[in-house]
Amino acid sequence: MQYPLIDRELLAYLRLVHASFNSGMMLLFFYHGWLGITIRRARKAKGPLPFPAIKRHRMMGPVLALLGVFGFFIGFTLVLLHTGRILEYPPHLFTGLAIVILLITTWVVSRKIKGPDSPFRTPHLVIGIVILCLYLVEAFLGIGVLF
Repeated sequence: MQYPLIDRELLAYLRLVHASFNSGMMLLFFYHGWLGITIRRARKAKGPLPFPAIKRHRMMGPVLALLGVFGFFIGFTLVLLHTGRILEYPPHLFTGLAIVILLITTWVVSRKIKGPDSPFRTPHLVIGIVILCLYLVEAFLGIGVLF
């Protein structure tokens, strides 16, 4: 086979689409984290709960997790179409893979949260913070891949 498997111009465009999509995802995850922190602060203060934020956080979580995994597989596919080598950009690949694993993990943990004093709330918070940090690293590595 001769790589890239698709037109170079189309590939360059798709790489920009991938970068834009995942940049948007990163911003949405930061917004989602802000909602979670808002809910946690209200819960810890024993004040009135921000029910609109809770509803948004619960509805967005699974969708964002699914879209985050989707973004990873799109990038994975683009690398295969471009070079045919999975390990072309190892730091970017493994950081993205870590994000996917943590997205799945936090979704599983979130399903176990029951009641206001659930022991799963803190692991959910910690995993979420790690995901946000990894998204920043991934964006930095992705800029290097793009240029």
